[in-house]
Amino acid sequence: MALIEMNHVGFRYPNENTDSLTSITVSMEKGSCWCVSGPNGCGKTTLFRILSGLDFPTSGTWSFDGEEITAAKMKNDEFAWNLHRRIGYLFQDSDSQLFCSSVEEEVAFGLEQAGLAEAEVRAKTEQYLAMFNLTSIRKKAPFNISGGEKKRCALAAILAMEPEVLILDEPYNNLDEDMQKWLLHFLESLRSPERLIVFADHHHSSASALADHFLYMDKAHRIVRTAEAEQKTGAEYERRE
Repeated sequence: MALIEMNHVGFRYPNENTDSLTSITVSMEKGSCWCVSGPNGCGKTTLFRILSGLDFPTSGTWSFDGEEITAAKMKNDEFAWNLHRRIGYLFQDSDSQLFCSSVEEEVAFGLEQAGLAEAEVRAKTEQYLAMFNLTSIRKKAPFNISGGEKKRCALAAILAMEPEVLILDEPYNNLDEDMQKWLLHFLESLRSPERLIVFADHHHSSASALADHFLYMDKAHRIVRTAEAEQKTGAEYERRE
């Protein structure tokens, strides 16, 4: 059974005259890694917000692990928390998801909300601060650190929760070349039969290295094609972009 199932999902923002998503149908299973590609404004971020339970279809349905996700269900705090614990979402703009007074508090926040013992929260916080090379800036406020550091802080906070699904919106933005290479290898290490990874990427070389499925969207906010990794070429990618 697919972990994520979308059936003819459409979405229109309030007071807009056109849809931001049009009849999106796709199934994604555990153990797979999907790259979502398309021109700016095609609906990638809207798709990711729906998959993260932040927005909801205005038509069609989407289900996670066999259960339909709706706005009404997400009003239940326990239901919403369980979904957000299982699905980690990295925003394209890390400023939008960092809100604690220090880097270490950002990493610890979700762990504390999950009700882990204090010793476990401390241990995991130290582990992920070190993993993302954040220990030296642990006491700094997130709004006082660089763009690359913000991205690493957001990733550390998400991955400390060990989610089953990782949704990454342009994860390489604001990272220098060395950090991009590190992140690619790190994401490759996260590949698991028990985890689904979905990301948007305009860098065809890194996308091809990581993804085994590709989903192409067009300016009409539709899926125009899905493909297995071996079916995609750099030339095809450049034409789509």
